[in-house]
Amino acid sequence: MAIEPQRILKPSRPKGTYRLHDFIIQRTLGTGSFGRVHLVRSKHNLRFYAIKVLNKERIVKMKQVEHTNNEQHMLEHVQHPFIINLWGSFQDAGNLYMVMDFVPGGELFTLLRRSNRFPDPVAKFYAAEVALALNYLHTLDIVYRDLKPENILLNSDGHIKIADFGFAKLCMTTTWTLCGTPDYLAPEIVNQQRYNKSVDWYALGVLIFEMLSGLPPYHQGDPPNHLVLYERITRGPAYIKWPAAFSENATDLILKLMESDPSRRYGNLQHGAGDVFAHPWFREVDWEKLAAREITAPFLPRISGDGDASAFDQYPEDNAAAAYGLPASDVYGTVFPDFEYTNPL
Repeated sequence: MAIEPQRILKPSRPKGTYRLHDFIIQRTLGTGSFGRVHLVRSKHNLRFYAIKVLNKERIVKMKQVEHTNNEQHMLEHVQHPFIINLWGSFQDAGNLYMVMDFVPGGELFTLLRRSNRFPDPVAKFYAAEVALALNYLHTLDIVYRDLKPENILLNSDGHIKIADFGFAKLCMTTTWTLCGTPDYLAPEIVNQQRYNKSVDWYALGVLIFEMLSGLPPYHQGDPPNHLVLYERITRGPAYIKWPAAFSENATDLILKLMESDPSRRYGNLQHGAGDVFAHPWFREVDWEKLAAREITAPFLPRISGDGDASAFDQYPEDNAAAAYGLPASDVYGTVFPDFEYTNPL
């Protein structure tokens, strides 16, 4: 088997050294299989951050060590206005900690569900910012692999921050891991074939469709039948039911992004992302102004001040923070080498 060439990324910002006692934990912003995300406030600069806390034993048992280390590695080496910042990471006997931006506007998913669907100019704004972020990642040979409205956060100024790099990976040529969100998987992933960074452009096509219609193109009922979903994905966009409200240009771009044959897919041709940026649907976008965040966002989150987390759901705290930082033996201390160690064994 050929070994995939590896690219060495250099850190994009100075690495901060943090400890749990540097922060005051305020509330839970979200929960997941391995832990939860907390809103915290620094005791030193009084700024608010989000700390992602992951239970090491659960990560190991669910065989997610590589994905977890990848997320830390990728975020440490990227810096872009539309991608969340990782300021530092550390571990103790029981948990991993990732100190990131607190993005107060909540998920694009929440705004989309509240709006039912977005008007064409609104969908275009968010799609254009996502396209800039994807192109940046691809220039670093990073494939993101988990684009969806839940992973796109809104900053206080209404611009996006892409979060959750758990499936991101260095990919100079091709890779083959089956991962991602079912509705957003490209056909080559479903068919368990080797694939390249163009799966992210396919996912952008799905995202544009979902923003304009309110649901992904191959959406299943609840509970979803993934076998039927995957069959529809492999049959291709010719079988999509198109809402009448879609503009001709929007439909054309979605078809070009969701092209089943990666060798004919927009973003993966000779001009790369240039074909996406030059498409008629994006004709009125000033890409330089957009990249500089000089275009006013279509929606400004209602935020009362720093640390306002009202855009996020309320979760039971369950006294979770009391279990952080407790001294204990640690059989997984060497499994996560790039997370600084803060507790002696």
